[in-house]
Amino acid sequence: MKTRRNFLQKASLSALALHLSPFTPISAMSKEFLNTQNDDTPLRVAIMGLGSYGTRVAKAMKDCKRAKLVGVISGTPSKIEAWQKEYNIPAKNCYNYENYHQIKDNPDIDAVYVITPNGLHKEHALGAAKAGKHVISEKPMATNAAEAKEMVDGCKAAGVKLLVGYRMHFEPKTQAVINMRKDGEFGKVLFFQGLSGFVIGDPSQWRLNYELSGGGAMMDIGIYSINGARYMIGEEPIWVTAQETKNNPDKFKEGVDETIQFQLGFPGGAVASCLSTYSMNNLDKFFLNGTKGFAEMQPSTGYGPIEGRTNKGPLTQPHVTHQTLQMDAMADIILDGKEPLVPVDGEEGLRDMVIIDAIYKAVKTGGKVSLI
Repeated sequence: MKTRRNFLQKASLSALALHLSPFTPISAMSKEFLNTQNDDTPLRVAIMGLGSYGTRVAKAMKDCKRAKLVGVISGTPSKIEAWQKEYNIPAKNCYNYENYHQIKDNPDIDAVYVITPNGLHKEHALGAAKAGKHVISEKPMATNAAEAKEMVDGCKAAGVKLLVGYRMHFEPKTQAVINMRKDGEFGKVLFFQGLSGFVIGDPSQWRLNYELSGGGAMMDIGIYSINGARYMIGEEPIWVTAQETKNNPDKFKEGVDETIQFQLGFPGGAVASCLSTYSMNNLDKFFLNGTKGFAEMQPSTGYGPIEGRTNKGPLTQPHVTHQTLQMDAMADIILDGKEPLVPVDGEEGLRDMVIIDAIYKAVKTGGKVSLI
């Protein structure tokens, strides 16, 4: 077993960290969302895990109005030093993986954003919670539903909030489609398609290490189609079927999925057909079809501007860096108790983990797995 520091140093080598604004429709965003920005009370955040995605979040937070980066937790001293200079972080707010529990004595930090490998999320989230800090966990929130439930229960017991980094829940074009569906503009929803994938690189990275990732493409990119199916259809699935294809077993070891096709059934009669892969590019597409209309988004979850159209025309909502919107919105949730359009709490993350567990079970059994 390698050291945790080595695990986290490998995490920083991965340039692939695809992960899911305001709480209201885009038409109402300026009034309600900007009102919250007038509050001078910031959410003071320490980022745990200074790899590629942690860096992306930190840069996005420079433009936040309500959330502020004030601390770091890392096993690499050189990274801590660089971040101190880049983000003006005082030495008293810098910790490593051995002493971060001392954060409980630091009143200048309100929340810890856990952006370490999946297999360390539970340990790090519960450590932060026991220190009395609110927790934001990057997704997937854990490696399985049992771990996710432990995180939910542990944060409740500690009296702190647990949120999950579902950035797409705050993205304006995504919110516009959700609101159209809620308003009945698509009629009865019948079908959803989610295509999530890319060709992954470095075979030695932590995302291809089962102990750290808990799986493969499904954990990293397939979760977007799972979560997207739920918020686009607006229901919770009641069954799942799945099939796995593995063409490169040398790269994708036991337990690390390369490609999985999966299907979800919903109580209203809608079905979802989705693909999760680490072996194909040009896959970032959502399609929703109903009796009165449709929505198509491509790219649907990437970092750059989301593009899409519905039967009524193109989606024209403005692009704002997703992580900037996410962190300001999460500040509103933690500090003011605001309710987002789509939940981002631990229970939301737990639901995705239950579905992922069922997908892996369906792959092994070849049968339909009930979710009720």
